[in-house]
Amino acid sequence: MATPSRVTILVKASPQPSKKHSETVCCAGLQEDGSWKRLFPIRFRRLSGEKAFKRWDIVQFKYSKPRDDSRAESCRVHEDSIQIQGNVRKPLEKSSLIQRAVVTSENEAVRKGQSLALIRPQNVSFSWEALSKIEIEANREKFAQQAMQLSLLEEELAAYEPCPYKFKLHYDDEHGPHNKTCADWETTATFFNLRQSMPEKDVLRHLEKTYCDDYVKKGLVLALGNIKKRPQTWQLLGIFPVEETKQLDLFG
Repeated sequence: MATPSRVTILVKASPQPSKKHSETVCCAGLQEDGSWKRLFPIRFRRLSGEKAFKRWDIVQFKYSKPRDDSRAESCRVHEDSIQIQGNVRKPLEKSSLIQRAVVTSENEAVRKGQSLALIRPQNVSFSWEALSKIEIEANREKFAQQAMQLSLLEEELAAYEPCPYKFKLHYDDEHGPHNKTCADWETTATFFNLRQSMPEKDVLRHLEKTYCDDYVKKGLVLALGNIKKRPQTWQLLGIFPVEETKQLDLFG
């Protein structure tokens, strides 16, 4: 039996090749009470028009319990049921929702039995590492191999271009320092968009200023999630600014 849910989307990770679903995106959002739902499998580049949601969209969907994922927040989404019902725009509304879910560290999230978390980091720095031509080509090949397995009845997608850089965020939480590779799709998309109009070195500095200065001043929030096969390993899935407030009456 399908179960309905309604979330505000906060996480859209970069696409990953999948043996079962060709190409998937890890998406997640908060329900009205601040609890998480992980939406999977989302073949995002196959969602078009009214189903192609973005961060802060309010999305309704139906799901079944996944057979191979015991994490409490995980849902096997029925893609055809996805409906965008609006979005959260006002800063106070965003703050109110985020405040319901923020924890002091991923360790606190583990103690609470969560596999997704929001934190407000301290001492943030941003760095990048250029991938070799061999690494970039290997990433292209992974997506190309999955594309070859598509059904002839499916619409062919444009080849996915992997980012030539590995972005890292260094920060502290209540438990201590962390150094995580950024899997946030918006970071990669911003890199490619800005590279069309400015030199690559300026794009990298722009990202650094955005995350370490602009977002920190506004109130930086990180979305984290663990890996199903390695639950002790947590990934950085989202980076965005939300003003900190005690206001909690978004849905009241």
